[in-house]
Amino acid sequence: MDVIKIILAIFLPPVAAFLQVGLGAHFWLNILLTLLGGLPGVIHAL
Repeated sequence: MDVIKIILAIFLPPVAAFLQVGLGAHFWLNILLTLLGGLPGVIHAL
C-alpha cells in the first residue's frame, strides 16, 4: 500500500494527501501548494 501512496504522491499529490489525512487542513494546504508549483505539493504529500 505504501508504494501506491508514493506513486500517487508523485503524480496526484492532493489524492495522496486525502488518502492519508482526509478532508482536513493538510488536504487543502496540499491543493494550494500543488497549484503554486508541482514540486511543493509532491514534497508535502510525501
